[in-house]
Amino acid sequence: IDAVLNMPWVDREAIANAGFKVVVDGVNSSGGIFIPALLEALGVKDVVKIYCEPTGKFPHNPEPLPENLSGISKKIEETGADLGIVVDPDVDRLALVCEDGSMFGEEYTLVSVADYVLSITPGPVVSNLSSSRALCDIAGKYNVPCHAAAVGEVNVVRKMKETGAVIGGEGNGGVIVPKLHYGRDALAGVALFLSGLARTGMKVSEWRNILPAYHISKNKITLTPEINVDRILERFAVHFADEKVNTGDGVKVDFADRWVHLRKSNTEPIIRIYAEAADKNRADELAQSVIKLINSWI
Repeated sequence: IDAVLNMPWVDREAIANAGFKVVVDGVNSSGGIFIPALLEALGVKDVVKIYCEPTGKFPHNPEPLPENLSGISKKIEETGADLGIVVDPDVDRLALVCEDGSMFGEEYTLVSVADYVLSITPGPVVSNLSSSRALCDIAGKYNVPCHAAAVGEVNVVRKMKETGAVIGGEGNGGVIVPKLHYGRDALAGVALFLSGLARTGMKVSEWRNILPAYHISKNKITLTPEINVDRILERFAVHFADEKVNTGDGVKVDFADRWVHLRKSNTEPIIRIYAEAADKNRADELAQSVIKLINSWI
C-alpha cells in the first residue's frame, strides 16, 4: 500500500477532499482485506463492504463480469454510493461500477486510468490484441504511441519493456504500472482511478460517457479433433488480405471502424472470436458473420 501511495500520480489530498462513498465487493478473498485498507490510506472515510470476509468461499462467480455483479449494483443504489469496486480473488483485475449501478466496463478500467496518467506524463501505452481500440484513441489524444501485444500478461509486459511504456495492461480490468511493478494490480488501478475521478469532479458515469465509445462482442467456436485450426486461421488471413491483418497471435483484422480477432484458446478446445465496433449490434453482426464464414469452411 505504501508503494501504491508513492506512485507520482496518486493524489491523496484530492481523493480525501472528494468525500467519496465506495462499495467494495471483495469476493470473500484477499481483496476484502486490501482494497478497504487502501481506501482508508487514501482518505476515503465511507466504505461499504460486501463479501469482504476472506473465507475463500466465493458468494458468486468470482470473475468480475457484469452478469456476476448484480449484488453490488443493488448495494450502490441502496446506499447512494459514488462508486463500486470489484476485484477477482488474486486482486489483479479491477471492475468498476457507476453511481447508478451500471457497469463502467472492464475494458474501460485501463482506458480511464491511462487517460488520467497520460494527461500528466505522456508516453507509450500497451495492451493486447483483444483489448479495446479505445486505448489507442486515448493515446492519439496525447499524441503518444500505442502498441499491441499477444494476449497474456507476460506478452504485454515484454512489449511494455521493449517500448518504454508508461502504462499498459489488458482489457479484462488489468492495469500494469511500471513505476510500481510489472504486473496487473487492482490496487494501483483503484488509486489512479480515484485520483483522476477526484480531479475531474465528475460522476463515474460522466467520465465513462466522455471516453471513446466501443462495444466488444466475445464469442467462441467449439473445436473437434478433426478440425485443423491452423488451416482455418491461415485461410481467414488470406480471405481478408486486403485489410490490415496482424498474425502475431492468431489473426486480427482491423477495418476502418471495427476489428475482429480470432485465436486459439490455450486452456480450452475453442477458437475465441472477439469483435469490436461502435455499437453492440454492429459488433455482434461482425462476430456472427465471421462465425458463419468459419462454419462454412468446417
